[in-house]
Amino acid sequence: MLTLTDTAAQVIRDLSSQVAESEDTGVRISSQPDGTGSLTLSVVNGPETDDKVVETDGARIFLDQAAADLLDDKALDADVDEGGSVAFLVTEQNR
Repeated sequence: MLTLTDTAAQVIRDLSSQVAESEDTGVRISSQPDGTGSLTLSVVNGPETDDKVVETDGARIFLDQAAADLLDDKALDADVDEGGSVAFLVTEQNR
């Protein structure tokens, strides 16, 4: 299952709180239908019916099935630059 670093969890909580329209607000990672293996990240009000939900320290991630399979053994990290721009990074899990 995808894990979140402390930094990623904080960034996701911050993003979610900026647009919180419901208590279920979180970040959804979904696969693209074009079959390229690319992923889309968006802030949403809650999970889709078949999404896998990952929650770490109040940060909620919703994964569609293809994204869950692709990220199963990965960790999500985040980097915030001096201008406040966020970049998410997928890395191997530390075991």
